[in-house]
Amino acid sequence: MLGLMQDRPLLISQLLEYAAIYHPKVEIVSKTVEGPTHRSNYAEIHRRAKRAAKALAALGIVMGDRVATLAWNGYRHFELYYGISGMGAVCHTVNPRLFPEQIAYIANHAEDKALFFDLTFLPLVEKLAPQLKSVRHWVLMTDRAHMPKASSVPNLLCYEELLAAQSEDYAWPSFDERTASSLCYTSGTTGNPKGVLYAHRSTVLHSFAVCMGDTLALSSRDSVLVVVPMFHANAWGLVYAAPMCGAKLVLPGPHLDGPSVHAQIEAERCTMSAGVPTVWLALLNYLTETGKRIDTVKKFVIGGSAAPRSMIETFQEKYGAYVIHAWGMTEMSPLGTTGMLKPAMYDWPVQKRLDIQQKQGRAVYGVDMKIVDDEGREMPRDGKAFGRLLVRGPWITSGYFKGEGGSVIDREDWFDTGDVATLDADGFMQITDRSKDVIKSGGEWISSIDLENAAVGHADVKEACVIGIKHPKWQERPLLLVIRRPGTALDRAGMLKYLEGKVAKWWMPDDVVFVDELPHTATGKLLKAKLREEYADYKLPTA
Repeated sequence: MLGLMQDRPLLISQLLEYAAIYHPKVEIVSKTVEGPTHRSNYAEIHRRAKRAAKALAALGIVMGDRVATLAWNGYRHFELYYGISGMGAVCHTVNPRLFPEQIAYIANHAEDKALFFDLTFLPLVEKLAPQLKSVRHWVLMTDRAHMPKASSVPNLLCYEELLAAQSEDYAWPSFDERTASSLCYTSGTTGNPKGVLYAHRSTVLHSFAVCMGDTLALSSRDSVLVVVPMFHANAWGLVYAAPMCGAKLVLPGPHLDGPSVHAQIEAERCTMSAGVPTVWLALLNYLTETGKRIDTVKKFVIGGSAAPRSMIETFQEKYGAYVIHAWGMTEMSPLGTTGMLKPAMYDWPVQKRLDIQQKQGRAVYGVDMKIVDDEGREMPRDGKAFGRLLVRGPWITSGYFKGEGGSVIDREDWFDTGDVATLDADGFMQITDRSKDVIKSGGEWISSIDLENAAVGHADVKEACVIGIKHPKWQERPLLLVIRRPGTALDRAGMLKYLEGKVAKWWMPDDVVFVDELPHTATGKLLKAKLREEYADYKLPTA
């Protein structure tokens, strides 16, 4: 017997339409690439998104066509999220930090029909245009006053003129909620990037999860500074969840340095923000140098890579901003776990609480999770056993776009994340490494992430990375690469002395190398594959 409930599809357009009706005057604030701060609200953005949908139809875009964006976090990009997906096309957000060759590859692989891009990226698009085989329409996301007098981009269109030519008289179409809505490509640390194709249903369900109290607890009381880029796993779902609950959005454009982030927090009285650790390190450095505060902020969501213990402690104990350590993947829309403590844990001593908060958190409702050994046997949830982390759920990929990489889930829908992790009895998961980054020494595993987190706790360490180096007896041993803070004189002996007692003795790095910079992926993660190649012949000191 089936229930007698209405079978209404879950569609992305409904999120913005809801915000326009019930939170019409809530602000959307953007730092534009042209310079000025732009202020709008949900009602106005909804009207403009409908104009964008009509403009796309006028250009010949139909359901299922991929429409690419190459843009920062801003109001035009935000309304395109809804205009493109709302009319049934697929919003393909392109990461501008990828190598130009990779951008050309994914645009051609996606068969994008149109490309909308910010003024910042005009030189890049001029270089790429001859290589993009399927793009028929090139739209510069600016007004007539900022259009270039000349450009090699063919038939370059002005975004504001496109919208002005359309009316707001548009009804969002209804269609199957499983229809593709957006396309994100992985950062491609090995091989070509692969496309993850989200659906309207998965996106709306993911938005519900973001708003839940034990997830990110997003609400209409929040003013959210969206530091995580809209080209990185759909800004971790914040730009969909915010209109669902009526939260104010502050979109920083390309301005992510410490002073700019602080200025936007202060000006817009932001209560919450989300981003990768490198951004928060820059903000903490600025706060330390200036003595300034961030008293309106109640919580920071930190993900993308592990948040150092020292960062979590400083934000909470010095600035009163609770840190939600989170984990996910592009393949997971991306949210998988968040580090909201259980009620009794808030009364624990600080250091005991930090032991838990250093973990990546508990699974969000909707995400099933387990760890298995190399034979696929499930491992105990005791916080000690390491295993390959598998996930499944309604917003987790069932395969890559166009079948790249073949089948990625097993017969029970489990997806192998490529991470090695532990699960404890309270449900808290801790990433100990990527399966390709874990260091195997004498038959035991050493977590490069734990070593890095310990190292960056030193006041003189700006950034650290640990890789495995071949060893004739132990198979692999850890090498620690360190960027010193300017003006400091930390040496090998001092670094190793600091680590004593903080990690197991047999985990201690065999050597420390001080470097001026470390390579990162387009999403800000350490590019360890490149470092392993660079240091493949490195000779560790003998005992």
